[in-house]
Amino acid sequence: MVQQPGVDDDKPAMAAGIRAAEYVRMSTDHQRYSTENQSDAIREYAKRRGIEIVRTYADHGKSGLSIAGRDALKRLLDDVRSGRADFTTILVYDISRWGRFQDADESAYHEYVCKRAGVTVEYCAEQFENDGSVGSDILKSVKRVMAREYSRDLGNKTFIGQCRLIELGFRQGGPPGFGLRRKLLDEAGTSKGVLTRGQQKSIHTDRVVLVPGPSEEVETVRWIYRTFVEDGRPEREIAAILNDRNLRTDLDRPWTRGTVHQVLINEKYVGDNVWNRISCKLHGKRVRNGRDMWVRRDAAFEAVVDRLLFDAVQVIIQERSRRLSDDEMLEVLRRALAHHGHLSGLVIDETDDAPSSSAYQARFGSLIRAYQLVGFTPDRDYRYLEVNRLLRAMHPKVVEATLEGIRAAGGSVEQDPATELLTVNSEFTTSIVLARCQETAAGGRRWHVRMDTGIAPDITVAVRMAPGNREALDYYLLPRLDMNLPRLRLRESNGISLDAYRFDRLDALFDLAARTHILEVA
Repeated sequence: MVQQPGVDDDKPAMAAGIRAAEYVRMSTDHQRYSTENQSDAIREYAKRRGIEIVRTYADHGKSGLSIAGRDALKRLLDDVRSGRADFTTILVYDISRWGRFQDADESAYHEYVCKRAGVTVEYCAEQFENDGSVGSDILKSVKRVMAREYSRDLGNKTFIGQCRLIELGFRQGGPPGFGLRRKLLDEAGTSKGVLTRGQQKSIHTDRVVLVPGPSEEVETVRWIYRTFVEDGRPEREIAAILNDRNLRTDLDRPWTRGTVHQVLINEKYVGDNVWNRISCKLHGKRVRNGRDMWVRRDAAFEAVVDRLLFDAVQVIIQERSRRLSDDEMLEVLRRALAHHGHLSGLVIDETDDAPSSSAYQARFGSLIRAYQLVGFTPDRDYRYLEVNRLLRAMHPKVVEATLEGIRAAGGSVEQDPATELLTVNSEFTTSIVLARCQETAAGGRRWHVRMDTGIAPDITVAVRMAPGNREALDYYLLPRLDMNLPRLRLRESNGISLDAYRFDRLDALFDLAARTHILEVA
């Protein structure tokens, strides 16, 4: 939230006439870092130095691991970049409040963005002046690494604690699932009742265990298992029967092949407590872990399904999922084509006893190649290829226009003939990618930007194509330090975190080439 403080008649006249913005951030890692306490310390610092605070940017309850979700910091940086800032200094409590970025260079980059625009950053509680001296730069670098390592150490301690709770038989997050419920226990193990959907425990020492749900749900789960094993009905038929009975899932949705399959393979129905199948640490990528990394406690809860019946289901599913030869996979695809008259990723994924569409992509290189091998010609896919050919022919023209614009602005530019990477003023590199315009079934527009992570340009110029893909709609100038994903999906409107980089023309790049030294941030 950005606010304009009122005038304090009792405040002494500002000796230095310096106007400043304060930035405060609160996460849940330590109470002493409340935004109020930070602001008190910052204002005391400002008073001693004759600095007038004219703006407040506050991120409440936001992690400092990245800039994502920190709307106040994004607005602050946007005001500084655009020249709207009516202050020349930013006051922050300490390095960690600026951010616990896992790449220390990212913290330095955001500070450099401000410095480049003539706005300094001061850390009020640090034991050094942020004056650019060798000593302050060394201490600042050390502090940035310490802020990062604090998050890593806290994450490791939290992970170890969660593992211990799993081994003790306590549930760690997530909905219970159809036929199960979450029971809340106090520190002594005494029941405090069953949590309803959406309810969370409010006391840190309370624990959660799974218990069987209503008898009608429990009997439905057991019926699913018996029907799958004894009657040999596949998941799709079971889902159809459940829907005909007007039964809904635990999320109050119709049953599908996938939801039935999840009931059949989840070990919680035999009472086993399994965790860490998938991990995502410090806002990183989600990783599917191998069985050797799973944390488990068998027979932690009361079982809903007999273990022998559960094991029989797993044998059937594993046998069905055995590795097929190329010819066997293509035969499954031919049967699906004969049945549906066409093929798509969705058709493959919904076909009983068939490998997934991703398995076909991995085996044959692409779905189109697999389609060709069974004699199917997808018109939509070939239209896609035609657009790709059009964009490939257009790309050199866009690059040439960019080269001319940079030179006209007084900059120098060289192009690598192998990678087409542009080096501007011998200072920063740029890559140009064209993003085709696609329409969703609902009529919306999407653009998928493939970042050139292999050559790692300092700035990626993403050209969003207009509908029809014959001319440019607008341009995104995406700095590498803010973009760490191999792909970026753009909508028509993307919020300030991305649209701050959007421009109607490439004049912004030409101005940048004429006056900016990007590599100084490294």
